[in-house]
Amino acid sequence: MKIIFMGTPDFARRSLEVLYADGHDITGVFTQADKPRNRGMKLSFSPVKEFAVEKGLKVFQPDKLSAELFSELEFDLIAVVAYGKLLPAHVLALPRLGCVNIHGSLLPKYRGAAPIQHAVLSGDKETGVTSMYMSKKMDEGDIIFTKKTQIGEQETSADLFERLSVIGAELLSETVREIEKGTAPRVSQNHDDATYAPMLTRDMSPIDWTCSSYMISCKVRGLYPWPVATMELGGKVVKVLSVDVSDEKSDLQPSSVITDNKTSLKIVSGDGTIIINRLQAPGGKAMSAVDYMRGNKIV
Repeated sequence: MKIIFMGTPDFARRSLEVLYADGHDITGVFTQADKPRNRGMKLSFSPVKEFAVEKGLKVFQPDKLSAELFSELEFDLIAVVAYGKLLPAHVLALPRLGCVNIHGSLLPKYRGAAPIQHAVLSGDKETGVTSMYMSKKMDEGDIIFTKKTQIGEQETSADLFERLSVIGAELLSETVREIEKGTAPRVSQNHDDATYAPMLTRDMSPIDWTCSSYMISCKVRGLYPWPVATMELGGKVVKVLSVDVSDEKSDLQPSSVITDNKTSLKIVSGDGTIIINRLQAPGGKAMSAVDYMRGNKIV
């Protein structure tokens, strides 16, 4: 099948790799503009562009998706995975087999930009990926297939991104195969059940210690690797990278610190205590709580 692929991050690259390996004719790859990265601020390709260039595929990085861009391309289907832009109506109408999207949630739950993170932040035990036909409104198209997976007790958003990228690529492969055979199902979403997953912001970082230990753990895992949960410790705002839920209860007020300044660092939560495993001071490196306490007095 002749396919135009649209995507940008690592999550999308895995899907492009699978479509290419399946033998489809990828007639064009659309991705976001190159961005400056790292200390040197040199322009870097997106992960999708890196693979496309490696395989000699045509790459497009337009500011706007005008109809003229597609006039010289042959395609039956447009496949979209974390592209980062909404497709206008005139593009959705172009391919004879439609436009399909892989979304990192079990739709209609968590429509929007950050479904994977919000599943972790909300304390969900299960999530998955959905393939759907795209419509004019964001993430509201008819569902083709879903695949479910459990969220691990210690799984971060970064961990879940990696796993769902593999599951999503497999689902896209299956979806395209069934569309090609004319046997792909089409099920309308129940819009009354829809929830939303907006983009993350740094305003979400501070930990509310009146919350339960479990939900604090979910926050730390859900905000990793960005924007990362934070707390005030010894007069500094530090990043909290990893925690464990402790069985220990306390009569102290939430946010109280329990430590020997050497081997153990715990913070009182709304229903117990949280063990701080790894953190990072402003301008410093990520380190264990034990290493951090060697150079910083906590209380």
